Amino acid sequence: MSLARPTSAASSGALPPEVICISAERRPAAGRRGALLPTLFIVGGIVVLFFIFARFWTEWLWFSQVGFTEVLRTQWLSRAALFLVGGVLMGAAIWVNLRLAYKHRPMYVPTTTQQRDLDRYREAFEPLRRVVFIAGPLVAGFFAGSAASTQWQPMLLALNGQPFGVDDPIFGIDVSFYTFTLPFLRFVVSFAMTVTFFSAAVALFTHYLYGGLQVSGPGDRISRAARIHLAVLAGVFVLLIAANYWMDRYSLLSKLGEADGWDGAFYTDVNAVIPARAILAIIGVLVAVLFFYTGARGTWRLPAIGVSLMIVSGVLAAGIYPAVIQGVRVNPNEQALEEEYLQHNIDFTRMAYGLDEVEVEPYSAEIEAEAGQLREDAESTASIRLLDPSIVSPTFRQLQQNRAYYTFPDQLSVDRYEIDGSLQDTVIAVRELNMTQVDNNWVNRHTVYTHGYGVVAAYGNRLNPDGRPAFFQSGIPTTGALGDYEPRIYFSPNSPEYSIVGAPEGSTPWELDYPDDTAANGQQNYTYQGEGGPSVGNLWNQLLFAARFGSEQILFSDRVTSESQIMFHRDPAERVAQVAPYLTLESKSYPAVVDTDGDGVREVVWVVDAYTTSNAYPYSEHETFASATSDTFTDADSSQFEIPDKINYIRNSVKAIVDAYTGEVTLYAWDTEDPVLQTWQEIFGNSFTPMSEISGDLMGHLRYPEDMFKVQRELLTRYHVTDASTFYSRGDFWTVPNDPVAGSEVAQPPYYLTLQMPGQDVPSFSLSTSFIISGREVLTGFLAVNSETGSQDGAVDEDYGTLRLLELPRDLTVPGPGQVQNNFDSNAEVAEQLNIIAQGGSRVQLGNLLTLPVGGGVLYVQPVYVSSAGDTSLPLLRRVLVAFGDSVGYAATLDEALNQVFGGDSGAEAGDADVDPQDPTDPGDGGTEPDADAQQRLSDALADAAQALADSEAALAEGDWAGYGEAQERLQAALEAAIAAEEEIAGGTAEGATDDGATDGATDGATDEATDGATEEATG
Repeated sequence: MSLARPTSAASSGALPPEVICISAERRPAAGRRGALLPTLFIVGGIVVLFFIFARFWTEWLWFSQVGFTEVLRTQWLSRAALFLVGGVLMGAAIWVNLRLAYKHRPMYVPTTTQQRDLDRYREAFEPLRRVVFIAGPLVAGFFAGSAASTQWQPMLLALNGQPFGVDDPIFGIDVSFYTFTLPFLRFVVSFAMTVTFFSAAVALFTHYLYGGLQVSGPGDRISRAARIHLAVLAGVFVLLIAANYWMDRYSLLSKLGEADGWDGAFYTDVNAVIPARAILAIIGVLVAVLFFYTGARGTWRLPAIGVSLMIVSGVLAAGIYPAVIQGVRVNPNEQALEEEYLQHNIDFTRMAYGLDEVEVEPYSAEIEAEAGQLREDAESTASIRLLDPSIVSPTFRQLQQNRAYYTFPDQLSVDRYEIDGSLQDTVIAVRELNMTQVDNNWVNRHTVYTHGYGVVAAYGNRLNPDGRPAFFQSGIPTTGALGDYEPRIYFSPNSPEYSIVGAPEGSTPWELDYPDDTAANGQQNYTYQGEGGPSVGNLWNQLLFAARFGSEQILFSDRVTSESQIMFHRDPAERVAQVAPYLTLESKSYPAVVDTDGDGVREVVWVVDAYTTSNAYPYSEHETFASATSDTFTDADSSQFEIPDKINYIRNSVKAIVDAYTGEVTLYAWDTEDPVLQTWQEIFGNSFTPMSEISGDLMGHLRYPEDMFKVQRELLTRYHVTDASTFYSRGDFWTVPNDPVAGSEVAQPPYYLTLQMPGQDVPSFSLSTSFIISGREVLTGFLAVNSETGSQDGAVDEDYGTLRLLELPRDLTVPGPGQVQNNFDSNAEVAEQLNIIAQGGSRVQLGNLLTLPVGGGVLYVQPVYVSSAGDTSLPLLRRVLVAFGDSVGYAATLDEALNQVFGGDSGAEAGDADVDPQDPTDPGDGGTEPDADAQQRLSDALADAAQALADSEAALAEGDWAGYGEAQERLQAALEAAIAAEEEIAGGTAEGATDDGATDGATDGATDEATDGATEEATG
């Protein structure tokens, strides 16, 4: 036995114990270092989960406050159910197939090069196997569940679909099968195919990795277990392909047409493609049986032959055979063979878009103007809306904005109100907040500037003599013909992202209500008294909303009290989109001052039209919603809300009302015969209020929606033709004219105005548009829909929604809007006078070109506005252009312009009707009547100035200096006369102006248009 020789620390190279201890103290512990990263991940995960929870819980609080928790609950439960079912199916299928392939792996000693290589791969994979076998199915299940959860609406429709009562012409099945059931069935089959495909892929990989399947080598290249496993999966996959082929037969009835073709199943589809799909489905079932047989008996030859047969059959039956039928049978005899199916397309398209009851009437339009021709239509012409809502917004701002932190939208709304016992077309706007003019600090933006104030409304067909709108509701505080109502606007399209309102009783108000020079601080303050948002009166809710909006001020501000509420989702359309995500919304909402409860208390509400749509209605033509609804003032592509891509069915099924003070949302079931609405009522029964509960006052302010009308008019450019043989030739197709005022390739918008169509007993509030011949500016049709929903008794007018189409003779040339605009622009007298007005910094704006079927012909009316080119633009109506046939009138008033066209006596003077389109008195502004001859003297003076200017230019060109001097004297005299007349007109209404700048703006505009420019050009 040998004794170990003791060694010193130095000789052995080891550190002394005390050094080791010191080193250990200085070095961080391995366990402590390893825990840092997981801790950070856990904390980060908790923070992320908290923000996600804050989002969900604050949404729940919002839905609870507006009373639509049923919608959120149903949506969440449906999504969760689909997520679980889809995720479990995908995850479980992948896990089971991985386990089966692994469990039944063959046991052998590697003998070949391939086996030895796989053995090395297995050794490398084995440490990760458990992780992959668990994480793989989980990840796949998460993505599959997420994809499945998006199908909550199709699932609910399929489970609750109501019948249409209309059968398709090929299979005789109710349309509800195509619109509700088939889309979800196709998703189920497609999802099952995806699950089967990925299951087969992982099974194939596992069998190969563990030797159950060999690419090369002696003996059997596939084990019995692998053969059964893969054969069964292949059989299931082929069965699903067969099911897909079978459902293709039904989907053909709503397929998109090729290029310029028509949608739906036509001769080749019905007689070749549909039978071929049925045959392929049967072949698929047989091939699946062969795969199952292979799993049991062990030969791959039969399923291989079956798959080959299926592929060849697919090429022949689904490709070559239909192509041969189309080329040999159909193309040479297309009109005769396709007529039956084209008629299906026409009939079902008209049904799907509500065009099957259009009243078509031939209209032999007169093109020669005669004296007294408009006498029978005096009421219609007196109601012509001269106030253009797309132009007068700057005028509203200058005269009624009051402060920079208020504004009006660029496009004002058109409505009608009963004033002094008669309905008046109205241009109306809400005075909203302009947050760009508010200091960028949290207190101001979220607790002080919380609401707009009041509405401003003007007569649509009545203006002041100086061209200003004739307001019947205006000012701050708001006064006028609408009486008392709640003027505070807490919910509007331009509201702040969120506001915190409410304060303890007895505290000093801090919300700015409206400016008031008599108040101590120049403004009146207010404390919100309604129920407009969830409470933030406790610390927990404050923490959640601070996380949602990223605003720590919600936690620490003294303005957030125990009585505070937080308002968000404040755009009326956004609120409707939240509570009814299954509806397609109108691109524009509009305000109305109404008594919604019939209790005599009026408030401002927003009306949002909503649609039910589908893209699976059999044989109906698809339309791109965005392009059909886009025009000069509306671009559906820029909508902040989701809109459908293509539709082939639409109904205005819901009228949504949003209270501008409380934010309360009410969904009125409008089209109760719509099966899609009936289905959603089955799902969300408590979300809808019966139409019978609409008050009479509110009923009077509902109207036919603009977007639906645009879609219908786009379809009517073709589907006014109801005979298949005529439709086939495409010779009578129309087009919607481009907007001649915009001067670009965008459609002319339809216009709301009071109109009496031929055959109607009295005028009605209508939405109208015109049609021209494709490729020519010749008017060929005029469409108007009765938009008068009802009277004060609350009953819907029986004539509401009636589409009336006037068809002009095809051999008659009536100028279309573009040609009329060209006639206006090229008229020498008009051009000269507009040229004078446009000089010296004034700007001429042409208003909406209105088309009216009156006097047995077609009358065009266009207001002409003049404004300065500076920052304080104030568009004022100065002239009116009128056309009938090729005759053009241009004057200071509508009556004068009409008389010019109709030989001095149009028969449409205001004296013949109840309303004067340019009444010299303004009830809203308190104007006084000027000299009755002032307008005429101004018109004559401008005409003399134009003639003198033309004579000056002619004399100058010829070197006739004497003539030039004489013409200049006449020009000077005419300008002085124009200035005198303009001052007289402005003086007559100056006292009634509601804004200090109104009179100055009018006088400055007159000086600009009548003097500066003309003098500069004449003397330059």
